[in-house]
Amino acid sequence: MHVHLATDVMLHLLARQQWVIKAQESSDDGPVDKEVFVSYLPQPWPSKSALVNSREGWDVPLPAAGTETYLAKLSSVGSISDEETCEKLRGLIQRQVQICKRNVEVMDAVRRGAQLAIDECQFQFRNRRWNCSTLESVPVFGKVVTQGTREAAFVYAISAASVAFAVTRACSSGELDKCGCDRNVHGVSPEGFQWSGCSDNIAYGVAFSQSFVDIRERSKGQSSNRALMNLHNNEAGRKAILNNMRVECKCHGVSGSCEVKTCWKAMPPFRKVGNVIKEKFDGATEVELRKVGTTKVLVPRNSQFKPHTDEDLVYLDPSPDFCEHDPRTPGILGTAGRFCNKTSKAIDGCELMCCGRGFHTEEVEVVDRCSCKFHWCCYVKCKQCRKMVEMHTCR
Repeated sequence: MHVHLATDVMLHLLARQQWVIKAQESSDDGPVDKEVFVSYLPQPWPSKSALVNSREGWDVPLPAAGTETYLAKLSSVGSISDEETCEKLRGLIQRQVQICKRNVEVMDAVRRGAQLAIDECQFQFRNRRWNCSTLESVPVFGKVVTQGTREAAFVYAISAASVAFAVTRACSSGELDKCGCDRNVHGVSPEGFQWSGCSDNIAYGVAFSQSFVDIRERSKGQSSNRALMNLHNNEAGRKAILNNMRVECKCHGVSGSCEVKTCWKAMPPFRKVGNVIKEKFDGATEVELRKVGTTKVLVPRNSQFKPHTDEDLVYLDPSPDFCEHDPRTPGILGTAGRFCNKTSKAIDGCELMCCGRGFHTEEVEVVDRCSCKFHWCCYVKCKQCRKMVEMHTCR
């Protein structure tokens, strides 16, 4: 079947970072409009020639999977099922390979955690000049994470948190033989309810994250300012989970009465963790290395600022403006072609996002679900509504 692109190929953002490609497909009855939904298109956007037909459907160049330097490629591996696979993982140092071999059953959870970190980073930075775009190389975020910027601080924190989160979730779901529910949570609470159910074993997840993620910095020695920065931000990421653990309960009794209540401890949704770390990113502290006695510590560069806590993010170097594509600095792609909000005065507004270069405006057709109705039993049926909207892209 021959497929060709219509002259008015249009890309527009839908919920959950989906894009619809409006094209035409040739058939015996003539050209037929076809809409194909694709997730996570890279920026700048692919040209018309980059969209090609294949047996599976439409091949669009997707960003390479990955988060921080060494966790990155785990998310592109189908399954980590034996020790031999550990040797093939790009970006791991030898001590991490050894941990992988001793904990092969845990590594699929680590892989899922790596993808979770990518997705959350791209969500949190979707409206900023740097939007967590990934590269084919290692490090997958380019030199953005090799510099001591606040963006690197976020990537390290969300990566450490995602490993702890995914491993803990694997423990609670019964996926791993090495761990299960947290059995230390039992008995009757001071509030009078009974601890029961499966409390998330966050202690195991955090411990594994510390051993696997932090070993990279500890193997270099902890005296350098960058190693101290990374270790601090790793721990801040994990604390975003620990400090937001919640109690979930279930009532038991006649007709739903709460005569007996059993409760367990649960992790927050990872979106909550991402929101907390993003808030810490916005208020991150610029620090420098200083010797206090015989110990090297990070202290605020500006002495008038209050000392940072274990939950705060810290950084060493100011960030670039990310306005222009810099071929010498992989990962800085610039904002040309990025969507912007014409009415916003914030960083997603056209003035700031486009760095004063101006923007293009065009009308595109948006396809959305509407008039949704619940049918007994049990499905929801929606209509497709089309409307013309203005889209603005940076010059």
